[in-house]
Amino acid sequence: MDILRDLEFRGLIYQVTDRDALAARLAQGPITLYNGFDPTSDSMTVGNLVTILLLRRFQLAGHRPIALIGGGTGLIGDPSGKRDERSLNAAEVVHEWADRFRRQLEPYLDFGDGPSGARMVDNYDWLGSIRAIELLRDVGKHFPVSYMLAKDSVASRLEGGISYTEFSYMILQSYDFLKLNEMHDCELQTGGSDQWGNITAGTDLIRRTLGRRAFGLTCPLVTKADGTKFGKTEGGAVWLDANRTTPYQFYQFWINAEDQKVGEYLRFFTFLEPDAILALDQAVQQRPDQREAQRTLAREVTTLVHGAEATRRAERISQALFYGEFSDLSEMEIREGFQDVPTWHAEADETPLVDLLVACGAVPSRRQARQDISGGAIYLNGTRCSDLDRVVRRPEGLHGRYQIVRRGKRNYYLVD
Repeated sequence: MDILRDLEFRGLIYQVTDRDALAARLAQGPITLYNGFDPTSDSMTVGNLVTILLLRRFQLAGHRPIALIGGGTGLIGDPSGKRDERSLNAAEVVHEWADRFRRQLEPYLDFGDGPSGARMVDNYDWLGSIRAIELLRDVGKHFPVSYMLAKDSVASRLEGGISYTEFSYMILQSYDFLKLNEMHDCELQTGGSDQWGNITAGTDLIRRTLGRRAFGLTCPLVTKADGTKFGKTEGGAVWLDANRTTPYQFYQFWINAEDQKVGEYLRFFTFLEPDAILALDQAVQQRPDQREAQRTLAREVTTLVHGAEATRRAERISQALFYGEFSDLSEMEIREGFQDVPTWHAEADETPLVDLLVACGAVPSRRQARQDISGGAIYLNGTRCSDLDRVVRRPEGLHGRYQIVRRGKRNYYLVD
């Protein structure tokens, strides 16, 4: 299956400047393409992962990808898809985030010396040194104001207001495409669908200045089940950095995918063959209670991002939570699996159970604690506690320190 047919099967083509012309160009031989990543935070998210993997898909098909770090454009801010003006970050902060982005991108692409070896560039290398007069004379003159106002990224912001800084972003991104075309013979830019206006502006600039044909291709913005997109500023972001979203949290995000979205996620985020994906689609329809597609999705994407050992760890934590058997969990797995639950750091070596339940926040009062203990609603490290006089001692804890408190079926608390 050629690259465009594969992308179409996966639903990864949202817009393309000229599908037939691009197909004809790809049939002639390998193409160089790029995707830009602006460091507007200290980590990328799973929303960025779609376009990272898009570069990887092209590379596996024999083409040469360029990952562009927006060390220059990240200082400005892209208005695309945003209702409000971005906050401008200090240069040293953006440069630090750019370094983090480089490290996050490296594992996904092969940066070898072969014909499809990937390249990584930073647009600060040319945007940081270009003079204002040069930019306005040589580049800005190719951008009629009416042309820029017609772009969705600008038009959608006119009523609420847009600064000249963000208004100019389109020119800078177009200049990136022009520079990569000149330096690396880059003919294709990819991105999310919110980048369409910037991408087509770049193809127009290359045509006007160099007389060459260039192409643009966008993929759909990935949305959660509630219709909101995966974004750093949209709330509830799922980060690629394990320090911001642990591998267990990452795994849980995918395992909890709703049935109506799991097929889309399998296409966007995995390299499973079409037949395997279609079989999982069928499993969702015929055996939804088994959640085979969700388990496959979680395993594939977590392994891709965090590695096989992190996936096995996430699966062990999930099993322990499901069956209430925590004795085999390592200290790292306990900390990772219960990072999001209320935690009480106990200083005393022993604490009456009634007091411990109040202190860790499991119950509002000693009276409620006694009622819950008598009613069989309290578990410590997976074992039901019914003794009102129970004293919880430090050495009894997992690894000599942890008590996992469960109240009812789903309410967890950690005592450290």
